[in-house]
Amino acid sequence: MTQSVVVQVGQCGNQIGCCFWDLALREHAAVNQKGIYDEAISSFFRNVDTRVVGDGGIISKGKICSLKARAVLIDMEEGVVNEILQGPLRDVFDSKQLITDISGSGNNWAVGHKVFGRLYQEQILEKLRKSAEHCDCLQCFFIIHSMGGGTGSGLGTFLLKVLEDEFPEVYRFVTSIYPSGEDDVITSPYNSILAMKELNEHADCVLPIDNQSLFDIISKIDLMVNSGKLGTTIKPKSLVTSSAGALKKQHQKPFDAMNNIVANLLLNLTSSARFEGSLNMDLNEISMNLVPFPQLHYLVSSLTPLYTLADVNIPTRRLDQMFSDAFSKDHQLIRADPKHSLYLACALMVRGNVQVSDLRRNIERLKPSLQFISWNQEGWKTSLCSVPPVGHSHSLLALANNTCVKPTFMELRERFMRLYKKKAHLHHYLQIEGMEESCFMEAVSSLSTLIEEYNQLDATRSMPVEDLPRLRVAV
Repeated sequence: MTQSVVVQVGQCGNQIGCCFWDLALREHAAVNQKGIYDEAISSFFRNVDTRVVGDGGIISKGKICSLKARAVLIDMEEGVVNEILQGPLRDVFDSKQLITDISGSGNNWAVGHKVFGRLYQEQILEKLRKSAEHCDCLQCFFIIHSMGGGTGSGLGTFLLKVLEDEFPEVYRFVTSIYPSGEDDVITSPYNSILAMKELNEHADCVLPIDNQSLFDIISKIDLMVNSGKLGTTIKPKSLVTSSAGALKKQHQKPFDAMNNIVANLLLNLTSSARFEGSLNMDLNEISMNLVPFPQLHYLVSSLTPLYTLADVNIPTRRLDQMFSDAFSKDHQLIRADPKHSLYLACALMVRGNVQVSDLRRNIERLKPSLQFISWNQEGWKTSLCSVPPVGHSHSLLALANNTCVKPTFMELRERFMRLYKKKAHLHHYLQIEGMEESCFMEAVSSLSTLIEEYNQLDATRSMPVEDLPRLRVAV
């Protein structure tokens, strides 16, 4: 079985990463009750005998001794990483796989990318090589970061180029958290646009996630819970609760619940790599099937159900509703409406007791309401993993390469231009060695080119679908 390494960068990246590891451990504990170190666990964890110093302590089979996450933690402030190291997951992370500084990047992409990138390049490379050496068959790097701050956007995208140069054959999946319009970081449009250029050039797949969409989903479910519409039997390990399983915590720290949704997205995305199923989907198959052109590698994600009722035997109607919800704008993790935009391809990753016939029936049911590009009318990729998330009977992650992502990029460009036209805050960036005004123009030009590619695809929507003759075999 293949292995993957998670690289969590900046405050947001580390908080989501910590949530992911917590949920992954719970999931494997529920499935692997004998405590045997198997291939499923080895995909994201090493088994280490802590009594032995160095690599000699690695155990490849048998009983679980001490699990260590295949992770590299990077932040230019110590706060979040220190919090993780003092928390319940402190023993899961290898202290030799952490990189921290004290000063932080000051919400400045240039500091994260140009200053800390140069300063920590060798250390980052050393940690990545060490992680790779511990893998038998390294397939993928998952990078988790935010676009609005300095470390996540700057150092997070610097890391992509390092990975491309050092591990060109290993897939680079990026989960990028985009700032909302009401973001408290004034320079976030600059940081996001500069980071977008790097994502365009160096990522294999990007899962853009909008902070505002996450907040809207949490608010909506909170409202339904309080109104009693969901009944009183909601399971404590619902996707929208904190990892502590307390609904009340939403009011104190909405970011906990928001991070939990993103962590569950990653959990479902990697389920086929970790567990058996009748129709498994390898991580490399996602890029192969959903990315028809190199730059159009942004995949819109939706996760259903967002809550779980107490019953386990799901009637057909409710199972069908799960598929319908995956295409609803209310369930998208960015503000988008895929049903009224153009699909290049779509993947449905199902977990739990769902049959292939259920998949096929729902695809046929939904196809008439979805518009696929003329040259890929059958652009569906599906997977079935037999192990459901903890506390659920089934779940669905939909990944869509869809032109509905374009408005998010257009809004980002508009916010950037409002600042840039006034040259506001520009001096903070230009005082960093290696930063010139041309960097901004190249970044916005790169984004404009991407938007134009989506425009050209949208322009084909009115074109008739050719009914191409099928190949006939002479008998």
